[in-house]
Amino acid sequence: MGMGDPSGSGRHRPLLRLLLTFGLIAAGMATWLLLAPRDGGGPRLLRPDQPIDADAREPLDISANNSPTAARNPVHPENVVVANRVDRPRYSCAVHVSVDGARSWHEVTVPFPPGEEEPARCYAPDAAYSPDGTLYLSYVTLKGVGNAPNAVWVVSSSDGGLSLSQPMRAAGPLAFQVQLMSDATEPDRLHLTWLQASAVGFLLFPSTGNPIVASTSEDRGVTWRAPVRITSEGRERPVAPSPAAGPRGELYVAYLDLLDDRLDYGGAHEGRGGPPHAGPWALVLARSADGGATWEESVVAEDLVPTQRFIVFLPPFPALAVDADSGRLYITFSDGRYGDADVWLWASGDGGRSFESPVRVNDTSERDGTSQYLPGVGVAPGGRVDIVYLDRRTDLSDVLTEVSLQSSFDGGRTFTTRLPLSERPFSSRIGPGGDRDLPDLGSRLGLVSTEEGALAVWPDTTAGTELTQKQFLASAIVQVPAPAGSSVWLRRVGLVVIVSTVVGLGLATARSGRPPGPAR
Repeated sequence: MGMGDPSGSGRHRPLLRLLLTFGLIAAGMATWLLLAPRDGGGPRLLRPDQPIDADAREPLDISANNSPTAARNPVHPENVVVANRVDRPRYSCAVHVSVDGARSWHEVTVPFPPGEEEPARCYAPDAAYSPDGTLYLSYVTLKGVGNAPNAVWVVSSSDGGLSLSQPMRAAGPLAFQVQLMSDATEPDRLHLTWLQASAVGFLLFPSTGNPIVASTSEDRGVTWRAPVRITSEGRERPVAPSPAAGPRGELYVAYLDLLDDRLDYGGAHEGRGGPPHAGPWALVLARSADGGATWEESVVAEDLVPTQRFIVFLPPFPALAVDADSGRLYITFSDGRYGDADVWLWASGDGGRSFESPVRVNDTSERDGTSQYLPGVGVAPGGRVDIVYLDRRTDLSDVLTEVSLQSSFDGGRTFTTRLPLSERPFSSRIGPGGDRDLPDLGSRLGLVSTEEGALAVWPDTTAGTELTQKQFLASAIVQVPAPAGSSVWLRRVGLVVIVSTVVGLGLATARSGRPPGPAR
């Protein structure tokens, strides 16, 4: 008589194996569902399309506000400033301050510079907060029939911008495209960059070789060092310097080299529109590791395809931002390699010495005949990259413009689906230069990226006509949470473990004829 299972449980082992297998599969499915990404976790508007100026839609106001810069106080995050140039009815500037996170705004009057003659006014302002929360504002005053820059001035504020100091003179005549940045490591140190012209004509530079320079103040803007040349001797037509400071005191300036584009630089089109320059431009990065005393350069792209005509005094700026944690650099600009303007991003992980392959940001079809252009870039704490840009995707005639925002959570390699920020499309044909078939929506957009989201500022023309050419500044507050799909790797790891367990169990059972268990 053969030996049997004295407990009589042998006949239940197939059932136990089956129950165990189904149990593991059920556990895997539950894990997958629990860790699956939810809908509704993407960017969303918290405060859509609000004017900065309460009277912005006043039909009798014909001012043209554009080219905003936006800055946030690192000590008091609810304190935000927006500064912009005004191109009509006369050249001037506007400065607005918020103390409630950009929900309401207070306009600030910029003090009149000593020694300037009426009607000199603030023009082309830029703003930055130092690490200790002091606000600095730079601007130029204009002089003469041609409204040429007469001097560069800097004012400061210890109360977040609600009151401004008397202007301090930082540089002399013919300083164009002035930009300001504070040093990330030293609150007393400021830097200015600009294009230093030797002579000007009507909407043109009559000679080449005008360099981009930088100057530094070690005493909060009271005195300034002699300007240092940033651009190399061989660059004859550099324009549009855009500066940023790294987390360890590094300085960077991105700019355009127009190369052989004599038409825009020399004003041969007499300030009128027409097809863009047929040759390439170059995108260049200058960098300094010694506080601006010496500079080196890297070519970011040497084959940019131009997409527009512009007045050389007021060019579109490339946008530059630095990750305050990692030091990773991001530069964005528009390029026409696919036959229309697209937004592209160049990233560098080695301090701007080399750049990764560029990434096309806008999620439109290639060669769709619509323009995405004038991007701004910001980096939030934690490394999220935000890009805001003007967007004509909804108008096949390529005239009506919206404002879009896209974000990246992987160092600029991929981007979220675009979030439209503007309430309704507005005409890109309204603005200064509209009477010359060269309408101008400005040189840049304003963008502040925070851990929770972003503040975007742009020029809007819905209150203007071809007669008034009116532009006002609109803004939107966006919430940009981390994608729920960030748990995907956990789900994949869990699935691999579960599948491996099930397969291992099956193999062990097949080999031994019984479920694996303690040796007997």
